[in-house]
Amino acid sequence: MKEYPTMRHTLPLAPQFYVTAPQPCPYLEERLERKLFTALQGQDAQELNDELSRQGFRRSQNVLYRPSCTDCAACMSARIKTQEFTPSKSQKRVLKRNASFERRVTTTWATEEQYELFRTYLDSRHADGGMADMDVFEFAAMIEETPIRSRVIEYHDPDTGKLVAVCLTDVLQDGLSMVYSFFDPAYEKQSLGTFIILDHVKIARERELPFVYLGYWVPGSPKMGYKANFSALEIYKNGDWQALGDASEHATGAHPLSTAPIAEQVANISLPDLPAHRRI
Repeated sequence: MKEYPTMRHTLPLAPQFYVTAPQPCPYLEERLERKLFTALQGQDAQELNDELSRQGFRRSQNVLYRPSCTDCAACMSARIKTQEFTPSKSQKRVLKRNASFERRVTTTWATEEQYELFRTYLDSRHADGGMADMDVFEFAAMIEETPIRSRVIEYHDPDTGKLVAVCLTDVLQDGLSMVYSFFDPAYEKQSLGTFIILDHVKIARERELPFVYLGYWVPGSPKMGYKANFSALEIYKNGDWQALGDASEHATGAHPLSTAPIAEQVANISLPDLPAHRRI
């Protein structure tokens, strides 16, 4: 019998970047969004996620993405400098109101209780959003499909044992990245969204991690503008991290000619410096 040489399939040596087709922006009316993205896979996934997170990328399951809109630069990645953060008076009250909640850190395994809370949260807060139609299998994929160090952080009411809030969190080299959080709208007076962020700052400090990554801050968007309420906030703008300063000074628009072409954007992305034996 004739023998054929063995075919070996390997992943590309460098990440391949792609761009999504324009679609309606979920944050600003009459705007179109487009994302630059790459797959997150292989033995170097953790290093790639760490490096690109420092350049304004976010993770969604096995994908890393960053806004790449042609006529808008409103979406800016935001992070809190944990050692410099000081809670405001209202945030101190939030911490006090929720001090009795029990925090449980678990592996990335979706449960029916989490999904029921997720559905309640969406139906109350984001019934017309892009995630409104997610079924239990898609929810499980969001929680469980992660090639990096991720945790599910749950918060329970100690009096009833009820699950009241959840956050899917990535553990980065330099901080915690809050991938997605949701909570029971019946506890609206508890300001659970704010509490989850404050508690992540506490966790990061305990682990001596310098940052808590919050996702994108979008000035002019009621959904995303709340992040400017946290002190020691930095935004990723013009290729670098900088202090937020006066939130009102950040324009939500950008002239199309000020947006770099995709090829230039990709060329300016720094990739992790891997050991020589792992580049082969």
